[in-house]
Amino acid sequence: MVDGSEAPPQTLVTMVFGLFSKERALKKAIAKASNKHAQSADRWAAMEKLQQIGTDEALLALCKRFSFRYDKTIEDQQEKQWTVEVLVSKGEAAYGAVRAYMKTANNLGYPLEILSKIASPEKILVVVDEIFAAEEPGYTRDPKKRIDLIEWLGAWDGISDDDIAKRICPYLKDFDENVRFKVTEVLAQKPTALAGPALAEAMTDDEEESLRLKLRMAEVLADNQLELGDFKDKVAELIQSELTDYKLVKNRLTKK
Repeated sequence: MVDGSEAPPQTLVTMVFGLFSKERALKKAIAKASNKHAQSADRWAAMEKLQQIGTDEALLALCKRFSFRYDKTIEDQQEKQWTVEVLVSKGEAAYGAVRAYMKTANNLGYPLEILSKIASPEKILVVVDEIFAAEEPGYTRDPKKRIDLIEWLGAWDGISDDDIAKRICPYLKDFDENVRFKVTEVLAQKPTALAGPALAEAMTDDEEESLRLKLRMAEVLADNQLELGDFKDKVAELIQSELTDYKLVKNRLTKK
């Protein structure tokens, strides 16, 4: 005799079969949604299925739509924009999936757009700092991720200019010149006092070979009258060779 608190055998079979069927449907939708060679209509159907399922795994799979480009540009843009709107509509329920995706993503443009709309500044900074910790200044095969994050952070009003500078100034010593240039441009927009010594140090570093970048750093320092900190003497030496259009006035760089 079956106890009333236990499900009848047939019910258990139905439950197990139902769970297996849902898992199979999820895996099928994930495979189709992440297949760049699939027809757009088939991928749409799979993406809509993932939206309906709505679990962390399903939403993470939706995020992965940002990781490839479909051959047809219009369809590619439509699919990605739809994915943004869906994830934003999920609110904080999508935070975990977006956060997990950003740890391995190469391009952060779309995920950062979503994150800024669904999470508090505190939670956004958790993700930002995780990425910076995993992307220490130095050599990387693809610097796009660093550039995306630095550029976005420069346009974000969620933290102070000093807090932005603390996070990005170390990348003035990055291996990639484009990363160093992007940091310089952000500091031009956010000319906090912390930027002065950091720019002066980077500009006078013996390993910095880009004259274009040195001149841009000098321009940012002069335009914003940022103090040079302990690097005044080294900047004076550079004036004699490469920064001939500039002069020192006290502890600041000024255009002649």
